[in-house]
Amino acid sequence: MTGFKKAEPQQARLKVSLYGPPGSGKTFTSLLLAEGLANARGKKIAFVDTERGTDWYAQEVPGRKVHPEAFAFDALYTRSLKEVRDAITTLDPEEYGVIVIDSISHLWDAAIEAYEGQKTAADTIPMHAWGAIKKPYKQLLNYLIASPFDVFILGRQKNVFEDDGGSLKKVGVAMRAEGETSHEPHICCRMESKQDEQDTTRSTVLMYVEKDRTGILQGQTIANPAFGTIEVLLPFLGDKQAPAEDEEERKAKDAELLAENEEKARNKESKSAELMTEFHARLAGSDDLAALGQVAAELKKKRRYLTEPHRNALRVLYEDMRTRLVKQVAGEV
Repeated sequence: MTGFKKAEPQQARLKVSLYGPPGSGKTFTSLLLAEGLANARGKKIAFVDTERGTDWYAQEVPGRKVHPEAFAFDALYTRSLKEVRDAITTLDPEEYGVIVIDSISHLWDAAIEAYEGQKTAADTIPMHAWGAIKKPYKQLLNYLIASPFDVFILGRQKNVFEDDGGSLKKVGVAMRAEGETSHEPHICCRMESKQDEQDTTRSTVLMYVEKDRTGILQGQTIANPAFGTIEVLLPFLGDKQAPAEDEEERKAKDAELLAENEEKARNKESKSAELMTEFHARLAGSDDLAALGQVAAELKKKRRYLTEPHRNALRVLYEDMRTRLVKQVAGEV
């Protein structure tokens, strides 16, 4: 049994990531999109606000040219990863339809700041500690992706550099979060606010769609996005949401595979040691070139069973013995 079966669509909710610099329209755009989805679902918005960025949107602002009315949403104000996880995982899907995380950058910071272990001489976190640091963050992210809610994950933007002959060269931008965060959702968009060259009092919010698994919005640059931007995707959502893979079960399976490989390695080491003992004695005991050549030919057939150190040691011995026997034939010894 291969484990493969006929594929079927199992995505009932939209999962979207938005990232960009301050003032690029992330929060406002997410509220416009979330409001449309919540109305379509007949449910409420749960908004995780790590920077009090929604205060102005929770009230009517007549001077606001787009959506002067107050947005309706329930908010949680915290940068605590634990508080967010506990609140999100206990939301009632019968009451809430949309989750907004603004911003995931602060929750990633919280995961790092929770580390209390010993740091390196350069005052950095050692490599072995990152698995534990990432675990609660990844648990929250995995829950969001598999949850029965539409989800918007907002993040701040950072510059990406690479080494260019000893100096750093900017090669792009990315979400400031754990490396895979922005691309876990179905749709990933970079936000930017572009000032009008003719009227500097006006600007246009641009959404660059970097990834869209439906293919409908892929590669588009959308000016002043609103609910209509993603409404075209709704007909392709189903009634069934694919569950998240059980991480502990997956790790247990992979641990079995690792154990199998370690057992094979131990068996190879044992077999290699036996062959090392046998062929070391046979090579050292060869009294002429013909006998040495015969042993070498047999050893070649067994080469794949030898570890690299044993192969190298036997090769050195063979070369030493061959040199000695050649000199013996030439009458030099």
